[in-house]
Parts: sequence; structure tokens; C-alpha cells
Amino acid sequence: MSENKKQITAEEAIDRYADMVYRLALLRVKNQTDAEDIFQEVFIRLVKHIDKLQSWDHVKAWLITVTTNCAKKHFEQYWNKNVSCMEDTQEIQVVETGYESAEGDGTVLTAVKSLPEKYRIAIHLFYFEELSVTEIAKATKQKESTVKSQLFRAREMLKEMLEGEVFL
Repeated sequence: MSENKKQITAEEAIDRYADMVYRLALLRVKNQTDAEDIFQEVFIRLVKHIDKLQSWDHVKAWLITVTTNCAKKHFEQYWNKNVSCMEDTQEIQVVETGYESAEGDGTVLTAVKSLPEKYRIAIHLFYFEELSVTEIAKATKQKESTVKSQLFRAREMLKEMLEGEVFL
């Protein structure tokens, strides 16, 4: 690495992106314990691969992709396919996911949580993580047109659920 280019460290990446990774994991698995396990797995992988990541944008995209893949892997495990957790039925607190309506009553959270997963992830990455359509497409390994369609459909569903009130 050139002398004028600062080395990215795992500690800096954790400080910068820990909340994002946890929220994304929680959004995917809807269970705090499993989200914490995924969080740990993602950052263990980061420590192993940090030397291959060249910029903060690369680190962020890599973390989103790895978090998404770890969550998918989580659902493929035998235990998770065949056993439901009591915690799954409990509400995830509004503060933990970062979604709040103007009144803070969780209306938007409830609506977003009820979306199918592909729409929920697109909305989360676009509005909360502030990724562009291009960045979402790269992170989720989809075409940009697919991401745009998912965002459009998700917005329409949210609009219908929230009875025309615009929170986004």
C-alpha cells in the first residue's frame, strides 16, 4: 500500500459500521440473539479479510454483502428451519432498528417489518443506510432495474399500509 494511503483497520471498521451490521442482521433474522451471532461472524470474517479491502466504500459494501450472506446461511441451518424461537414473537424495539415515525409510535416500523424480505431489505438499505440504487444492486448481487422495481413496489405497499400518509 502506498505511503500516502492510510491502512484500514478492523477496529476503525467496527467503530464505523457496527450499528449498520447489527441493524441489517436484526432486520433479516428478526431475533436479537441470532443478530448478535451474525454480527460476530461478520466481524470475525472482516478481521481475516481486512487486508483485501481498499477503501471505506469497499468495506461498507463488503460488510453488507457478508451480513446478507450470513443471514441467508443462518436460515439454511437445520435448527433454524425446524425450530421457532420464543423471541421471534416479541416486538423488536423501534430504537434498535432505527425506524421511527414522526410521532415515534412505530407505525413505519410495523409497516416496514410486514413487507416481504426483498422489499424490506431494499427499503432499509436505501433509506436508512443511504445507499444508492447502484450500491444496493452490487451489495445484493441484483440488477439495478430489479432494485428500482423493489423500491417502487415497497413504497406502494407502504403507502397502502399507511393509508396515504408519507413518512419516508
